[in-house]
Amino acid sequence: MSLKTRGKPIKLNFAVFTFGLLFSVEIFAQVLPDFTSLVDENASAIVNVNSITRSNLETGDNEERLDEILRYYFGDRVPEIPEEQMREFEPRPSLGSGFIISEDGFIITNHHVVDNADEITITLNDRREFDAEVIGSDESSDLALLKIEATGLKPVVLGNSSRLKVGEWVLAIGSPMGLRFSVAAGIISYMGRNIPNGSGGNYVSFIQTDVAINPGNSGGPLFNLKGEVIGINSQIFTSTGGSMGLSFAIPVDVAKNVIGQLKEKGTVERGWMGVGINEVSQEAANEANMASPVGALVNQVIEGSPAEDAGFMAGDIIIRFNGNEISNSGDLPFHVGLTAPDAVADVEIIRGGSPQTLMMTVGKLAAGNSQQLSSTQGDANPLGLMITESRRGDQQSGVLIASVVGEVGEEAGFQPGDILLSINAEETGSVEEFNEVVSNLPMNQPIPALVERNERQFFLTVEIPE
Repeated sequence: MSLKTRGKPIKLNFAVFTFGLLFSVEIFAQVLPDFTSLVDENASAIVNVNSITRSNLETGDNEERLDEILRYYFGDRVPEIPEEQMREFEPRPSLGSGFIISEDGFIITNHHVVDNADEITITLNDRREFDAEVIGSDESSDLALLKIEATGLKPVVLGNSSRLKVGEWVLAIGSPMGLRFSVAAGIISYMGRNIPNGSGGNYVSFIQTDVAINPGNSGGPLFNLKGEVIGINSQIFTSTGGSMGLSFAIPVDVAKNVIGQLKEKGTVERGWMGVGINEVSQEAANEANMASPVGALVNQVIEGSPAEDAGFMAGDIIIRFNGNEISNSGDLPFHVGLTAPDAVADVEIIRGGSPQTLMMTVGKLAAGNSQQLSSTQGDANPLGLMITESRRGDQQSGVLIASVVGEVGEEAGFQPGDILLSINAEETGSVEEFNEVVSNLPMNQPIPALVERNERQFFLTVEIPE
């Protein structure tokens, strides 16, 4: 083999060239992880979860609907229900994954896999099948604890998700599309991703990966290279129904907390702070003398809450909770929720451009009251506005619009940062006055709202539909 350079041939030894190429490929292959031992060690701990929700006809919930169908098709006669209508009342199966965490048969899966299930069947790797009992299920974290009566079980090893880093190799085992015990590998794409989970709160700071997760993987384990479970696969981002390289796993540290409580008492208690929060804008960061817009901006302090007792004020920026950095507003409910009620937490804030530390006794989050930890919900009022007290020096009139989240407010032209002075000729000098005025507004007619924006006052027209 020869090459030319500047018109002169150069002879190369083809054998040496080939050896060098093969040597390079071999080195590259050695850098890539070998998952075979990991799969061999853990495959027997992975289970298929088949849950069935039976017809609501058995409880009588759909009797009225069934009567309507019968009358529509057949009047007063009572025939067989058409097959296309019967399908609506047939048992609905839900397929998912799970994994064994103890030799006595405890299994972790997702809440949404077993939610409202009448029957749950667990299939082991050796094809044995068992009926499962739900020990407890928690919608807010999307975790459930099941129990089967079986022998010869080998559990997984639970790792530590707090030490994970972006770029680490991870591996998932589960039953995508009903294809049992499938393996998929990838890397961690992001740590601490805050995404909605449909429960009204944000109590999980997800691990984002590019592992090919599909329907059926839900509830299955995510392993690190040590063979430890560091996450529970829960959600995917997709526009097609299949994997797009955006999958989200619940950190195992969250699962340890939730599963421990479910095993002990069947329910989960979460810490409560009692504030409404927003993201910190660049403008707010500049006013607070912060180098960058990080943390959670307090826009409301709930009366009688632990936050009020500790001295929190609207406008505070929370940057650290019990030693945990609050990078964005979604981090706060996650860390507060994991804190045991009655524990004393130190909370670092920025107030008036200066750092402070407040000590707070954490309260207990009431069931169904996720709003107390997340951003103040705009749909709590018909205008769709997140509001807080105005903090413009000594001027006390008006309330500050922190965010516009509803269609009514958007169509009227409200903007974050506006000062709402009055609605329907009624002053809104405080949050309490705002709530009282809004609760008495008429429907389906134009309502004037006096707003101040950039030191200029003008009217917007609001119309609330029924």
